[in-house]
Amino acid sequence: MQPVILRMEGIEKYFPGVHALDHAQLEVREGEVLALVGENGAGKSTLMKILTGVYTKDEGSIELFGEPIDIQSPHDAQKRGISIVHQELNLMPDLTVAENIYIGRENVRGFFLNQREQNQAAEELLQSLHLNIQPRTVVKYLTVAKQQMVEIAKALSFPNTKILVLDEPTAALTDGEIEELFTFIRRLKANGVSVIYISHRMDELKQITDRITVMRDGQFVKSVNTEEVTIDEVVQLMVGRVIYEEPKMQSNVDPGAEVVLEAEHLNSADVKDVSFQLRKGEILGFAGLMGAGRTETARLICGADKRESGVIRIRGKEVRINCPRDSVRAGIGYLSEDRKRYGLCLGLSVEDNMVLPSLERLSTSLFVNDRKLTEVSKEYAAKVRTKTASVKTAVRNLSGGNQQKVVVSKWLLRNCDILIFDEPTRGIDVGGKNEIYKLMNELADEGKSIIMISSELPELLRMSDRIIVMCEGRITGELDIAEANQEEVMRYATKRR
Repeated sequence: MQPVILRMEGIEKYFPGVHALDHAQLEVREGEVLALVGENGAGKSTLMKILTGVYTKDEGSIELFGEPIDIQSPHDAQKRGISIVHQELNLMPDLTVAENIYIGRENVRGFFLNQREQNQAAEELLQSLHLNIQPRTVVKYLTVAKQQMVEIAKALSFPNTKILVLDEPTAALTDGEIEELFTFIRRLKANGVSVIYISHRMDELKQITDRITVMRDGQFVKSVNTEEVTIDEVVQLMVGRVIYEEPKMQSNVDPGAEVVLEAEHLNSADVKDVSFQLRKGEILGFAGLMGAGRTETARLICGADKRESGVIRIRGKEVRINCPRDSVRAGIGYLSEDRKRYGLCLGLSVEDNMVLPSLERLSTSLFVNDRKLTEVSKEYAAKVRTKTASVKTAVRNLSGGNQQKVVVSKWLLRNCDILIFDEPTRGIDVGGKNEIYKLMNELADEGKSIIMISSELPELLRMSDRIIVMCEGRITGELDIAEANQEEVMRYATKRR
């Protein structure tokens, strides 16, 4: 058994009105990959921010290599050999790889940057990590996976890095890129670097981790050896209850149900001759690999991208959708895969976000009825079970699952009958996912029609009545849920027409 190099015990952290960490603890061994899991709001990020010097602890102790330490800042953590790679990449896209790695620590002679030596240092670092990346390459020309590697190289460029925290490192990666990342992590592990791996993707834990530490409600629950526990047992530890994710065996929709949306021969730069129908009360899944054209199809339907040709009909009547406003007026609500960038105004309150698309309906003349806005936002927050102290709370302070519920609420308030969910559970924990699934099923039972785009096949098989599969901008297959399985979906996802 490897020696323990980091021990955090009795960690307490308070924010106004919130007890974020309650005697939390963590133990990291030399050269291991330790998964840190828990629902959103479990305290994982807060604990890691204390470890990396972003926050200071209120109580508790931290020992590094057996010595008590007090981490005062991120720079202090880096000097002690502790680095973090955040879920949202913090690279500067117009700078080179070398410039990003050594930003703030440039190789300067007098008043001038010694670019040659800096590039040489970056090249040696990248070679030592077995990364096939050129230091002079401008970062924006790299794939997301390569950018992730640059972030990790930057973290490891600090002398004597011994603990590396990876926060949701595979959220935006393809399967091939994930395997590339795992190979790299195994290499770090072989070199004695300990990795704290935070992920909501349960299937990854068995592939890459040695142990799993579970947190719930700011507290330590249990640490287990990965090989000695099932994923279902880990999930139960996380949420305190059993969650079943069985695939749907048959469609809940009558084949003769009304067609509420019909797309016919849609074409754009990324979409080629796409045609399909969506029926009332149906959850229509869209599957495909990264770049298959699923999101691009959704953006054509909601007017976010320009359509070169094709027809869109709502309940049999052709509609002209040239911009998102047109789609909203037609009763289509789009929940983007990047809810923080395209779906929410993070600095505004829950109430403000909910009512934005409906202000014209909730106001009279030049004035807005604040009391009415608060009443309807409370009503819809309760309807979708949004967990928030108040509808006046800033959306940025909610968990990922509750932020998603706010997006759903604003389109329900707008009375949209057609909802496009693009990666609806991305970045959401297992318990939060279950809440979103339950909400989607309830909406379908009420007669709402849903297009669901997801990169997670178990999710599509659990939720969909039918699955449309795309590859390289074209529809390559359509499966009733009764005949769908992962192998069949992947066969169509890799099939070129």
